[in-house]
Amino acid sequence: MLDEDKVKKLLSSVTYSDFQKDIVTFGFVKSIEIREDKAVVLIEIPSANQKVFSQIKTDAEEVLRQNGIKSEIIIKQPKQPEVKSNSKSGKNIASNIKNFVMISSGKGGVGKSTTTVNLALALVEQGKKVGILDADIYGPNIPRMLGVTDEKPEVDGGKLKPLRVYGLEMMSMGVLMSEGQSLIWRGAMIMKAIEQLLGDVLWSDLDVLFIDMPPGTGDAQLTLAQSIPVTCGVCVTTPQTVALDDAKRSLDMFGKLHISIAGIVENMSGFICPECNAQYDIFGQKTGNEFAKKYNASVLAEIPLEPKIRQGGDSGKPIVIFHSDTISAKRYKEAALALWQKIEGFSGDNSAIQPVSSHAAQIN
Repeated sequence: MLDEDKVKKLLSSVTYSDFQKDIVTFGFVKSIEIREDKAVVLIEIPSANQKVFSQIKTDAEEVLRQNGIKSEIIIKQPKQPEVKSNSKSGKNIASNIKNFVMISSGKGGVGKSTTTVNLALALVEQGKKVGILDADIYGPNIPRMLGVTDEKPEVDGGKLKPLRVYGLEMMSMGVLMSEGQSLIWRGAMIMKAIEQLLGDVLWSDLDVLFIDMPPGTGDAQLTLAQSIPVTCGVCVTTPQTVALDDAKRSLDMFGKLHISIAGIVENMSGFICPECNAQYDIFGQKTGNEFAKKYNASVLAEIPLEPKIRQGGDSGKPIVIFHSDTISAKRYKEAALALWQKIEGFSGDNSAIQPVSSHAAQIN
């Protein structure tokens, strides 16, 4: 006898495009209605890509047909995103990497590196080939957050091999210098360092390379936009007005460098008491929503203050992996899925590509 449970079980074999999880686990199957001998299935997907639409529809119809079930598959999806001109400069010194995501902030101390690590690991969990370039040359914290402060990269054919940890690749100035060593950089040195971290590292064929930028807007950001085709940027901030003031500069920078905005991550969005699970809005909350609208962007995630985030960063045990049941870990994973859909949309349309010349953008 045909029933909803049987149909749902069969649909759980339909994987979502480029991910290891199925459409049922993701929660994309919204309803199943049995009409006589036919199953009418409503599926909502976050991707506007028509290839994803066609693949899911075909796979769902086929798995039901093979089990003798007639079906009507209805798929809802958002409109194709309007793609702003990306910083596709025509130059790419790491051409084997499909997508580059710049993680930026207007100021330090807002959790930019923590966001980079956990978004990257969430995409690894979802089946992507991911790398992190720690381009924060003033304060390279990624090695500590991944627990590899004592490891040094190997050299192969005159190039550095990235460190491999938790299923991703990583390179940072933090593993190339002594702990606690001060770094004093001038403009030309910054530009050369960024280019070498991209071009002199043996990155694999990655789906996405996350680039953890120095805070602010300066030579590092401009050099990056001139060296690789940045797919999109993510702005990290906290709810305070003073932090949002600085975040505006970061979003303005994306515009001047022709980098599409994937979204905003609002860190420290409320404190969750570990004893009672109550949430307190110490720094304010949801201030990023109105802020994002002004830049035609969206809030990818509101990450609360949880002690396990800090503990994971200090110990090299990121919350997404070691405390996956926490609110923050779940929100990072949701943000990673939303980010990938943005990447998919941005990289699917190159018609608005604009070059970024050395004189095109003055971002300071």
